[in-house]
Amino acid sequence: MPSTDLPFEHNKVENNEDSCDLSQCGLYQILSQEGKEHVKESKHVLQYLHMLPLDTIGTPKFYPKLTTKMKTIKRPNLIYPVNKDVAVHICPDKEDARDFYIPIEPNMFNNYDRLIDVVERKLAGLVANYDQPKDNEEKKAILLECIDEVCEVKTETNAVSGNGKWNGNGNGNGKLLKFIPKFWNGNDDEKISVTPFELKAIKYLMIRDRVELGVLQPFLRDPNIEDVSCSGLGNIFIEHKIFESLKAPVTFANEEDLDDFVMKLSEKIGKPLTYRVPILDSVLPDGSRINIVYGKDISKKGSNVTIRKFSETPYSIFELIEFGTFDYIMAAYFWIAIYEGMNVFIVGETASGKTTTMNAITTFIPPMSKIVSIEETPELQVPHHNWIREITRPNKGKKEGEGAGVEMFDLLKASLRQRPNEIIVGEIRGEEGLIVFQGMQTGHPAMSTFHAATVEKLIQRITGDPINVPKTYIDNLNFVIMQNAVRGPEGRMLRRVTSVSEIVGYDASTETFSFIETFRWNPTNDTFEFVGNMNSYMLEHRIAPKKGIPSSDVRKMYKILEKRARILKKIHDSGVRGFYDLFAVLSKMESEGVS
Repeated sequence: MPSTDLPFEHNKVENNEDSCDLSQCGLYQILSQEGKEHVKESKHVLQYLHMLPLDTIGTPKFYPKLTTKMKTIKRPNLIYPVNKDVAVHICPDKEDARDFYIPIEPNMFNNYDRLIDVVERKLAGLVANYDQPKDNEEKKAILLECIDEVCEVKTETNAVSGNGKWNGNGNGNGKLLKFIPKFWNGNDDEKISVTPFELKAIKYLMIRDRVELGVLQPFLRDPNIEDVSCSGLGNIFIEHKIFESLKAPVTFANEEDLDDFVMKLSEKIGKPLTYRVPILDSVLPDGSRINIVYGKDISKKGSNVTIRKFSETPYSIFELIEFGTFDYIMAAYFWIAIYEGMNVFIVGETASGKTTTMNAITTFIPPMSKIVSIEETPELQVPHHNWIREITRPNKGKKEGEGAGVEMFDLLKASLRQRPNEIIVGEIRGEEGLIVFQGMQTGHPAMSTFHAATVEKLIQRITGDPINVPKTYIDNLNFVIMQNAVRGPEGRMLRRVTSVSEIVGYDASTETFSFIETFRWNPTNDTFEFVGNMNSYMLEHRIAPKKGIPSSDVRKMYKILEKRARILKKIHDSGVRGFYDLFAVLSKMESEGVS
């Protein structure tokens, strides 16, 4: 089984948090008011503080909520809450570039394996009396009800010394096992006697390990995490929105334990791995994407797991502006272009934020539009009510008509018959790209993401195998947003729109493609340059005619652009920030005829 090995010599404490007198606890007194409120509900966090060698690592500062401004903190030493069960300690590692990410859980102070075994034996008969649960929430409710039925809380707890610290000269691992016979003598009618702290730990562990994803669950709960990687034996690695690359002190002792964990994980997901089928791609209930590779024969460091998390609510245009992904004038440009039905690809490498940007700019699609989205893995989030969300299905059956697969190509062909105002494709990889361009050719606005390093490489891939879009179709793609993960002036990893280019067309006589760079990121000072100001092909020759602006007055588009940028800034300054809040404001503006 996986274990958590704290990366420092820690003080030994007993698991008697329920008897701690907060008024006498020196550590409690130095906490901020928010910290005090949190540890009243979650005393195991205070118990963790008592474990820390404060003279060596210093006293962590408590933050009730993280902000993007905290990215500038060097070698952070802080604690923040995820929920009442889990908090996180970001702890510096002086010998490594990666700091530690330590989940603080109720079970981290003792070994509860034997007690859990006793509880499970008692639960076996009770659970059998229930109908098969419909989902995980019902399973959790049944499990918690049964635990309360088989356990009773004893009131006797160990004493606390006058200084408010937990007494004890050991970590309690052996003490708990020693007293199990006192808790339960094997009589099925007799309840197991436990302390309130033990009951809390039992419930937490049973839900975490039997219903949820075990040691990975705390990472999934934390909205500040983007990616979780178990790369074989060794630490679990974290990509954090604020503190970037971190490592968790959660390890597997050997390959057998790791393989066993991975196998059970795949069974919980409902797609068991085998030696014949050693790779799994799936989606977790919270929308996160998971990939598992099973076995050392194909993964030399041992089985590996990668989870890419997605927020329940997408980032808004304003949040991306706050992050510095782009600025107001670029956002206004996207607003005008998408509202007027221009076709766009968001292009870049893996984990550059392409899908995040595409989700954000969907708020600029007219609110009354009918949208069809097509994906292999559900990642898109659209604020519109009239949204058809379609997902591919792999071919699972061998018999004719049984489990027939449905590919991107099939769904795209069907979408053209559904009269959409916008088609959104999660990612174009193959022949479905030709259908997208055929849809553009017949007047169906589209947006998608695409993997390419430059606009030139994008065009080469689109016009080559296996997509094979005719070169004369390329000008149906109106503009390209290039987004990349880059190093900023201070050396930190940033996600930036590095350029926006407009596709002009294809010259058959020279067999060349023309495109104009409209926006460009300046890496020196981390700003954006509007290099296409007064020279935008799309604004002057594509959008101006659609708006009824005569050719002699196309420069009016730049005034409209500036006005839209001011409107966005004014909305943002008024306190509107969220994805759905912005869409609601834009919808109201539409209904009232404000432009």
